[in-house]
Amino acid sequence: QVQLVESGGGLVQAGGYLRLSCAASGRTFVSYVMGWFRQAPGKEREFVAATSWSGISTTYEDSVKGRFTISRDNAKNTVDLQMNSLKPEDTAVYYCNAGGAITRATPGDYWGQGTQVTVSS
Repeated sequence: QVQLVESGGGLVQAGGYLRLSCAASGRTFVSYVMGWFRQAPGKEREFVAATSWSGISTTYEDSVKGRFTISRDNAKNTVDLQMNSLKPEDTAVYYCNAGGAITRATPGDYWGQGTQVTVSS
Protein backbone atom coordinates (compact mmCIF):
# COMPACT_ATOMS: atom_id res chain seq x y z
CA GLN A 1 0.00 0.00 0.00
CA VAL A 2 1.15 3.57 -0.62
CA GLN A 3 0.06 6.95 0.68
CA LEU A 4 0.30 9.99 -1.56
CA VAL A 5 0.57 13.68 -0.63
CA GLU A 6 0.50 16.40 -3.28
CA SER A 7 1.90 19.90 -3.07
CA GLY A 8 2.63 22.82 -5.35
CA GLY A 9 -0.79 23.96 -6.49
CA GLY A 10 -1.81 27.60 -6.56
CA LEU A 11 -2.99 30.55 -8.60
CA VAL A 12 -1.12 31.55 -11.74
CA GLN A 13 -1.81 33.73 -14.77
CA ALA A 14 -2.32 32.23 -18.19
CA GLY A 15 1.01 31.50 -19.82
CA GLY A 16 2.65 30.90 -16.48
CA TYR A 17 3.93 27.72 -14.90
CA LEU A 18 3.59 25.55 -11.82
CA ARG A 19 5.30 22.42 -10.60
CA LEU A 20 3.28 19.87 -8.69
CA SER A 21 4.96 17.30 -6.52
CA CYS A 22 3.67 14.07 -5.03
CA ALA A 23 5.44 12.40 -2.15
CA ALA A 24 4.77 8.72 -1.63
CA SER A 25 5.25 6.64 1.45
CA GLY A 26 6.05 2.96 1.40
CA ARG A 27 8.97 0.83 0.39
CA THR A 28 7.38 -0.39 -2.84
CA PHE A 29 7.16 2.97 -4.61
CA VAL A 30 9.43 1.81 -7.39
CA SER A 31 7.00 -0.93 -8.33
CA TYR A 32 4.09 1.44 -9.00
CA VAL A 33 3.10 3.20 -12.15
CA MET A 34 2.54 6.83 -11.19
CA GLY A 35 0.22 9.34 -12.74
CA TRP A 36 -1.72 12.56 -12.46
CA PHE A 37 -5.42 13.11 -13.01
CA ARG A 38 -7.45 16.29 -12.72
CA GLN A 39 -11.04 17.27 -12.12
CA ALA A 40 -12.49 20.60 -13.13
CA PRO A 41 -15.71 21.95 -11.61
CA GLY A 42 -18.72 20.18 -13.04
CA LYS A 43 -16.60 17.73 -15.01
CA GLU A 44 -15.47 14.16 -14.55
CA ARG A 45 -11.99 13.34 -13.42
CA GLU A 46 -9.65 12.95 -16.41
CA PHE A 47 -6.24 11.52 -17.09
CA VAL A 48 -3.34 13.96 -17.43
CA ALA A 49 -0.10 11.99 -17.50
CA ALA A 50 1.56 8.79 -16.34
CA THR A 51 5.04 7.38 -16.03
CA SER A 52 6.31 3.83 -15.82
CA TRP A 53 8.22 2.52 -12.81
CA SER A 54 11.52 3.42 -14.46
CA GLY A 55 10.38 6.85 -15.63
CA ILE A 56 11.43 6.04 -19.17
CA SER A 57 7.95 5.55 -20.57
CA THR A 58 5.49 8.42 -20.27
CA THR A 59 2.04 9.16 -21.66
CA TYR A 60 0.06 12.39 -21.80
CA GLU A 61 -3.42 13.56 -22.47
CA ASP A 62 -3.47 15.25 -25.85
CA SER A 63 -4.26 18.75 -24.58
CA VAL A 64 -1.18 18.86 -22.33
CA LYS A 65 1.37 17.34 -24.69
CA GLY A 66 4.31 19.67 -25.18
CA ARG A 67 3.32 21.75 -22.14
CA PHE A 68 3.40 19.30 -19.21
CA THR A 69 6.19 16.94 -18.19
CA ILE A 70 5.90 14.11 -15.71
CA SER A 71 8.98 12.82 -13.94
CA ARG A 72 9.78 10.61 -10.98
CA ASP A 73 12.64 10.17 -8.57
CA ASN A 74 12.61 6.64 -7.16
CA ALA A 75 15.33 7.49 -4.65
CA LYS A 76 13.13 10.19 -3.13
CA ASN A 77 9.76 8.49 -3.70
CA THR A 78 8.43 11.50 -5.58
CA VAL A 79 6.68 12.16 -8.85
CA ASP A 80 6.43 15.67 -10.26
CA LEU A 81 4.33 17.36 -12.89
CA GLN A 82 5.93 20.40 -14.51
CA MET A 83 3.19 22.49 -16.09
CA ASN A 84 4.20 25.22 -18.53
CA SER A 85 2.19 27.56 -20.75
CA LEU A 86 -0.80 27.13 -18.50
CA LYS A 87 -4.26 27.90 -19.82
CA PRO A 88 -7.49 28.75 -18.00
CA GLU A 89 -8.86 25.38 -19.07
CA ASP A 90 -6.12 23.71 -17.01
CA THR A 91 -7.90 24.92 -13.88
CA ALA A 92 -8.78 21.89 -11.79
CA VAL A 93 -7.96 19.88 -8.72
CA TYR A 94 -4.98 17.72 -9.58
CA TYR A 95 -4.64 14.28 -8.05
CA CYS A 96 -1.62 12.06 -7.76
CA ASN A 97 -2.35 8.43 -8.57
CA ALA A 98 -0.47 5.15 -8.15
CA GLY A 99 -1.10 1.59 -9.13
CA GLY A 100 0.06 -1.50 -10.91
CA ALA A 101 -1.18 0.00 -14.14
CA ILE A 102 -2.66 3.34 -15.18
CA THR A 103 -4.47 4.07 -18.39
CA ARG A 104 -6.56 6.98 -19.56
CA ALA A 105 -9.69 5.08 -18.65
CA THR A 106 -8.48 3.17 -15.61
CA PRO A 107 -6.58 4.87 -12.80
CA GLY A 108 -4.49 3.09 -10.22
CA ASP A 109 -5.78 2.08 -6.82
CA TYR A 110 -4.25 4.86 -4.73
CA TRP A 111 -5.04 8.57 -4.64
CA GLY A 112 -3.71 11.67 -3.00
CA GLN A 113 -5.98 14.30 -1.49
CA GLY A 114 -5.62 16.65 -4.45
CA THR A 115 -4.16 20.11 -4.95
CA GLN A 116 -5.95 23.06 -6.53
CA VAL A 117 -4.54 24.68 -9.66
CA THR A 118 -6.21 27.88 -10.82
CA VAL A 119 -5.19 29.64 -14.02
CA SER A 120 -6.52 33.15 -14.51
CA SER A 121 -7.03 34.69 -17.92
